[in-house]
Amino acid sequence: MKLGLNVGYWGLGITPEQQLEMVTTAEEAGYDSVWSAEAYGSDAATVLGWLAGKTSRIRIGSGIFQMPARSPAMTAMTAATLDNLSNGRMILGIGSSGPQVAEGWHGQRFARQLGRTREYVEILRKALSRERLTYDGETYQLPLPDGPGKALKLMISPIQERIPIFIAAIGPKNTALTGEIADGWIPFMYAAEHAEEIRRPLEEGLARAGRTLDDIEIAPTVNVCIDDDIDRARDVMRPFLALYVGGMGSRKQNFYNAMVRRYGFEDAAREVQDLYLDGKKEEAAAKLPPELIDMVCIVGPKDRARERLSMLRDAGVGTLLTTAFAIDMEERKRMIRELAELL
Repeated sequence: MKLGLNVGYWGLGITPEQQLEMVTTAEEAGYDSVWSAEAYGSDAATVLGWLAGKTSRIRIGSGIFQMPARSPAMTAMTAATLDNLSNGRMILGIGSSGPQVAEGWHGQRFARQLGRTREYVEILRKALSRERLTYDGETYQLPLPDGPGKALKLMISPIQERIPIFIAAIGPKNTALTGEIADGWIPFMYAAEHAEEIRRPLEEGLARAGRTLDDIEIAPTVNVCIDDDIDRARDVMRPFLALYVGGMGSRKQNFYNAMVRRYGFEDAAREVQDLYLDGKKEEAAAKLPPELIDMVCIVGPKDRARERLSMLRDAGVGTLLTTAFAIDMEERKRMIRELAELL
């Protein structure tokens, strides 16, 4: 199992210099990759270009590029550029985001996501292979059939023969599609205790494409707080998890809340969501069961962290994308180093 560092959103809570400190610490500690995120603040591509120029070995990954924010061709251009800037270190992570961001920020309808994602990846593969871009799908038509558009091909060549494409997916249908078409899968709240259940849709998709688990990289994002006081470590995670379980989406459509319910925490998922959407965020965070936090994060003393790493490895994780949680930057760097030592 390899380690990745997810630096999250640029500019929120830490300075650029501090973010770079974390990345160089991870590179020195032997981490395989560093990942940058985007929502509706900083974009991931600019940050990855900056990090590529400040590092020499660690791979750079988009975790993730929002599909509604970019045409497939634009994503291919960006990935190829970053692959060149990093001398072949690019990992292309994509995801559909959610309806509130897609429709509220990007003005793109959040509809037909399965078909859209399949077409998006097919166009990416074609563009990155530097084929002339022609495509006749339900969502995308290239060139447009009734205008002066020309079938073009990417002007630059990526360094890698095949830039790996990872898809962030949680729901069963999206996860199955990921198994069918992607090189890697980025789940969130990946509980080792439920790995067989979580992977079932992935394996169904792999089987449809004549593939096996050996043909895909499972790369969950996991929050980390290594602390001898386990309750203090759990409390560090509460606001972030409450945001996802309670507020990332609407009452009708919250993928993370649905996952927590599938883990057996139906009452807690409903209570956390009701409190969060009523504006009672601290109360919502307090209602998260300790057992759930332990299941989806790495929290507590080093021995517990080591045990959790072993469980995740046994649960099929190929790359663990970690985010160290601490207010103090030196504490974050300590956790980054300790996690590599424990692994």
